[in-house]
Amino acid sequence: MVSKKISNHNFKSFLWHAIFLTFAQSFIDVDTVVPSMLIDSGGSSFHIGIMVAIMLGGSSFTQLFFAPYLSNKPFKKKYLLFGINFRVFSLFALGIILFYLKAHQSNSMLWFIFLFITIFSLSGAFSNISYIDIMGKSVNQEKRKSFFSTKQIIAGVVALVSVFIAKKVLALNEYPVNYGIMFFIGGAFLLLASGGFWAVKEETSSVLKVKSVSSFFKVLKTELKQNKRLTYFLGFINTQGIAVSFMPFIVLYAKNSFSVDSAETGVFLVHKIIGVVLVSVIVLIVSNKIKYNILLYLNTILSVILATAALFITDEYTFRYLFIIGGIIYSVYSITMNGVLLEVSGQDNRALYAGFAGAGNILPAVFPLIGGWIIDQFGFKPFFILFIVIVLSSLYFIKKIDCKK
Repeated sequence: MVSKKISNHNFKSFLWHAIFLTFAQSFIDVDTVVPSMLIDSGGSSFHIGIMVAIMLGGSSFTQLFFAPYLSNKPFKKKYLLFGINFRVFSLFALGIILFYLKAHQSNSMLWFIFLFITIFSLSGAFSNISYIDIMGKSVNQEKRKSFFSTKQIIAGVVALVSVFIAKKVLALNEYPVNYGIMFFIGGAFLLLASGGFWAVKEETSSVLKVKSVSSFFKVLKTELKQNKRLTYFLGFINTQGIAVSFMPFIVLYAKNSFSVDSAETGVFLVHKIIGVVLVSVIVLIVSNKIKYNILLYLNTILSVILATAALFITDEYTFRYLFIIGGIIYSVYSITMNGVLLEVSGQDNRALYAGFAGAGNILPAVFPLIGGWIIDQFGFKPFFILFIVIVLSSLYFIKKIDCKK
């Protein structure tokens, strides 16, 4: 346990990172901005599937392989900085490519997009394991709840400001310049966010070590036998986890059905952020009065409503409100997944359990690829129905997890 002074210092450092990260996220939003840019670059439904698989499911799955290596490092700050600096590099590089490659060079553009999106996503997965470990040991337990509450309040205000700036940037310029500016701004804010990690004082070493990758999988096997809630947790991620990879396909559906442009993509982004902020405020108010299970059940219902409504809405104006639901789903899943992970894991094995969580992203990693193929061959309706069936199956795992908080 670190001293109160160091804990307070690290509290402010992590908060600095959270504020500027929120700014950055509006300009590099994975549900609206990135898929819209990919479609404008000549991408098809299959390309969207690959992109979503890399950014959401695939990047989390790689944590399963990063965790054994990082768990053996007693101090992880330099690995955290390594990962976030690579993320900054990938955004600046992608911005440059979008500025200097012409719109008709779609084949070259797609290759570069996938290259730098992959670097961005994998470095984020690499950083996340170190982030969880450093947060757990550098900010005292009694300060963590205050941190998440403060973070939610400030992030809500920051998100509402930054999203309207992002909407203006998308509308002021044509493709590909508008997206190039978006990624430059996102990279700049992410660079500022990394200043918080530079300031963190990591004074306590991690105590749990794993000798090799094979040892890591042996530990996973043992934990699955001894901790049944971990098994149900992984089942929950595998089923409800596909909900956060669904919104890029909604963007694709909108572009195919209504021929929306970059300006309308900005409107979609605004509605998504409204949903995120709405949830942040509500969860903050009722956090001590409601269990995670209720939120998980709510997310399943909303996911079904989202997919069903998309099939029946026929006008562009009404369609944008689906992104409010999408923002709610994304926010609730992010809040509950981290909270349930902390409840399922122990005090000294958070880094390992973050890696174990990667095992729960097998279906979310594969689902977008299957979805892209289904849309290309059979259209959107069969894909939406498959999504609904898988999400509904998460109800079983939610019941079995039986969250206590």
